Amino acid sequence: MSKHSFPTLAALGNQFALLAVIGTLSYAFMDQLYFGELPCPLCLMQRVGFVIIGSALVLNIRCGAHSAHYGWGVMGGLVGMMVSLRQVFLHILPGDPGFGKTFLELHFYTWAFVGYLGLLGGISILLMLPNREVRSRSWFANALIIIFILIVLGNLVSTLLECGIGPCADDPVKYDGWLWLRSRFGF
Repeated sequence: MSKHSFPTLAALGNQFALLAVIGTLSYAFMDQLYFGELPCPLCLMQRVGFVIIGSALVLNIRCGAHSAHYGWGVMGGLVGMMVSLRQVFLHILPGDPGFGKTFLELHFYTWAFVGYLGLLGGISILLMLPNREVRSRSWFANALIIIFILIVLGNLVSTLLECGIGPCADDPVKYDGWLWLRSRFGF
């Protein structure tokens, strides 16, 4: 694709799917930082699924469409969907308040399941498009990739501060890794 031509439908689809992943991860990260709701281990695994899908989309945008990239996206979506469905099943009994706050009366793990379904459907449609030229060096594609990398790094740092090196708490209420760093190094 030349610098001044209009991107193909496949290129736009990959970029908008990456935008959806960025929006999902940003909202989860904002909820964690602004509202102080620390993610549980299953929530962190769901974020990993979105990161895998986003990484596959970044590879498509940077290197061109390849079945292996889409395959990684599908695998990340399936793993994330299974983890979110597991969390839904943990809290499906009547009277169970669920884990964490709700958004439009559904918990975030339920929304994650819906998001995975949408992204997997979108990847399926992208695979069926005849012109799969998706490489892009536009400012929009570059900005999306940079924002995605920054959000992934932010989530990685916050997970290390929350869990430390060991396993995460089942119902996290404090940043155990940060407390360990403070006690160990005095800051």
